[in-house]
Amino acid sequence: MKGFRTVAILSALAAWAGLARAGEPVPVNVGITNVVADAPFFVADKRGYFAAENLKVNLIAFDAAAKMIAPLASGDLDVGGGGISAGLFNAVARGVGLRIVADKSSSYLGLGTGALMVRKDLVDSGAYKTPADLKGKKLAVPAAGTGTSTSLDRFFKRNGMSLHDMDIVYLSFPQMATAMQNRAVDAAFLTEPSVSTLVAKGIAVKIVGDDEMFPNHQIAVTLYSEKFLAGDRDVATRFMRAMLRGVRDYTNAVSGGKLRGPGAEDMISILTEYSLIKDPAIYRGLTVHGCDPDGKLNFDSLQADFDYFKSEGLIEGKVEVRDAIDTSIAAAAVRDLGPYRPM
Repeated sequence: MKGFRTVAILSALAAWAGLARAGEPVPVNVGITNVVADAPFFVADKRGYFAAENLKVNLIAFDAAAKMIAPLASGDLDVGGGGISAGLFNAVARGVGLRIVADKSSSYLGLGTGALMVRKDLVDSGAYKTPADLKGKKLAVPAAGTGTSTSLDRFFKRNGMSLHDMDIVYLSFPQMATAMQNRAVDAAFLTEPSVSTLVAKGIAVKIVGDDEMFPNHQIAVTLYSEKFLAGDRDVATRFMRAMLRGVRDYTNAVSGGKLRGPGAEDMISILTEYSLIKDPAIYRGLTVHGCDPDGKLNFDSLQADFDYFKSEGLIEGKVEVRDAIDTSIAAAAVRDLGPYRPM
């Protein structure tokens, strides 16, 4: 039965590839930030999954996912990605033309790339023993109204505190790493590879991962412009099929929170070629993210983030979580590919 299913899927892919040769490749503009979470795009490009769908994908680098919102709204960008934030929901409330269509990064247990870090000198001296010791201390986070704040708030509340008990400092992730090294902040919510790097250098200690603070947290999502969705839905579905094949290859390469599964070395080679990090050893050591191989979204997580943003007065206008989502394309792609089955 398994062999029959494999043959059927391969036959379908061959048929799509045959159709692809019938016309000129369709251009699709995709926003990336050149990090591990972009692995499915890299894999789909490198292994010819986009080409098999008759797509000419242009990978366009941004230094921050938030900068993709305007070109997605205008339709200059067809596909992008972004972290869950109040700004994303507010954009939908303003009628900005984009929708959440699939998972991009999730903190499954053992697959948390973000973590609360405390300077090692504070731990060694005994100045930090428990989360309560961070009251009044400088805590760096990337921005107000992001999923990072939701995770930290949950963690501190379990310890009888509030995120508001800290002196919050807003910094980019690279700035946080520098600030920790220079002792300009006491703690920070950092992401890989900074987490592993600061631990290895003896600069900071990992206190708790995002996967522990908020298990199965929907960290980032794949976004389609409304123009792309409203255009040729066949093209939108073809892109999703290719992307999910990339997600599945990535998922197969992950084992025990690391890139150690089947095909891991080839995955590391692709990441080294496409992303900003050019040292394969870094990929072998860092903890990686999870991503649903069928593109499924965690609606409970999205709602929890939204509710937190709303409680903080960060949601502007009339909008609900469901207004930001369209799962029909991912569902169509999975019907074509069949549900994911681990190797």
